[in-house]
Amino acid sequence: MPDLVPDLKNIKARIRQHQSGLLDARLYAQSAVFLPLIKERDDSLSLLFEVRSRNLKTQPGEICFPGGQIKKDDCSPQEAAVRETCEELGLRAEDLEIWGKLDVLVTPFQQVIHPIAGLLRRAAAINPNPQEVAEVFTIPLISLFTTTPAYHEVQVKIQPPEDFPFEKIPRGRNYPWRQATWPELFYEFEGRVIWGMTARLLHHFLQIIS
Repeated sequence: MPDLVPDLKNIKARIRQHQSGLLDARLYAQSAVFLPLIKERDDSLSLLFEVRSRNLKTQPGEICFPGGQIKKDDCSPQEAAVRETCEELGLRAEDLEIWGKLDVLVTPFQQVIHPIAGLLRRAAAINPNPQEVAEVFTIPLISLFTTTPAYHEVQVKIQPPEDFPFEKIPRGRNYPWRQATWPELFYEFEGRVIWGMTARLLHHFLQIIS
């Protein structure tokens, strides 16, 4: 019977070879989004948003950035963000100028969002895919900088199922499970409401560039 426990030399080698990542990443939905700046004719800058098609199963009619799920064929989150943006806006990869990655957003809802920021070189060429995008619109960067988002909090609680082995943990059913606070931001502009993960990423982006 082979040894079940590797020796010290092998343990050291395996730790050094390991590439750090997200524990249990397979349990999370991995997505990438593109935060696209547009240079207007007067040289001012605007940020482009999408309104999701009302025929979509998830978050129909909500405001978001271009992007979507990272697929197995994607070499990187950046490649996924470019691919999804091109599919949704009818653009080519060369129409996007990628500047860099923002902080990864990990939610309590088993989602990991990789935000990429950059420039849309040919905004006039945008031709939204109606199956995914109801409409696109832009907000001047100056308006976003001068808007204070409303702040609210959502409580995230653990609720074990009835067949959970309470007898195996201290205090059983009275175990003091930890609770988390999830911040929700709301940006309002000309009757449109930007909230959820899009608002979090927008706020993060504005903090970086200010």
